[in-house]
Amino acid sequence: MSDGQRSGEDDPARASEGAVLLVEGLVRRFGDLTAVDGVGLRIEAGQTYGLLGPNGAGKTTTISMIAGLLPADAGTISVLGRPMGPREVEVKHHIGLVPQDLAIYPELTARENLAFFGRLQGMRGRQLIERIDEVLDLIALSDRADDATKDYSGGMKRRLNIAVGLIHRPALLILDEPTVGVDPQSRNAILRSVEALSGEGMAVLYTTHYMEEAARLCDRIGIIDSGRIRAEGTRSELITLIGGVDTIRLTGAGPVEESAEALRLLEAVDKVGVEGRCLTLTVHDAPTTVAQVVTTAARTGLALDEVEIVRPDLESVFLHLTGKALRD
Repeated sequence: MSDGQRSGEDDPARASEGAVLLVEGLVRRFGDLTAVDGVGLRIEAGQTYGLLGPNGAGKTTTISMIAGLLPADAGTISVLGRPMGPREVEVKHHIGLVPQDLAIYPELTARENLAFFGRLQGMRGRQLIERIDEVLDLIALSDRADDATKDYSGGMKRRLNIAVGLIHRPALLILDEPTVGVDPQSRNAILRSVEALSGEGMAVLYTTHYMEEAARLCDRIGIIDSGRIRAEGTRSELITLIGGVDTIRLTGAGPVEESAEALRLLEAVDKVGVEGRCLTLTVHDAPTTVAQVVTTAARTGLALDEVEIVRPDLESVFLHLTGKALRD
């Protein structure tokens, strides 16, 4: 392609249009270890992007560079079209960082904590008072706003930690495993709060060790391992990487081999495996195929004890790409 035919994606100015965060070719080394190796990602307003990876994959280092806490050895980061780095003070006002470690003062109330951090961001007067009330309502802590945070549960402290990151209305909110160690009720409250943020047009970068959180919250997901993005896309796009096929498992008594031969003749069935009393079928759309499969198996004399449908999910994709579980 000639210079005159370059696409918008090849033009840095055009590629950054509409992006709250644009990361390209990010590299960070620690001695002989390359912790981040050419990472690129893009998040637009109103979009939640999940960054998933096993421990040591490079997530925390990537987040630290995006937040301007750590310099990159190579590559570029821009927020709202402006370059980001440790010395770029002004652009940091557009970022809210919620780290894994709590960043709140236990002797202060939730309202006092938020007032303190809001003033650090240059907020004053009625603007700050109204914003404090808004974020307290968002994280469901209005009824405990004037209690010392040392008396809060772990989940309440996590929710306040998020409120601190939100107080100045950042364009980009970075949430680093915000539900670690919280009770189910607080976890659900946190997830509801994050869901509301995208509706307000905020861009969110979200890391988690819970695959179901990524499936629920994230518009796009990047899977990082050994410092590299192994795959990136929507949930559906990622599942196509492993073929996007479903599995039907039949367990029963009777002529298993004869049933397997009959099932292999069905157009909707790709493969049939036999192990003892269990038949494992690979199909492209299990919900519309299962009735035909069960009928065919019964016709051959197989008395079914159990029928199980297994559909591919993000965990399957993650294992396929990294060979590890998310918590490894």
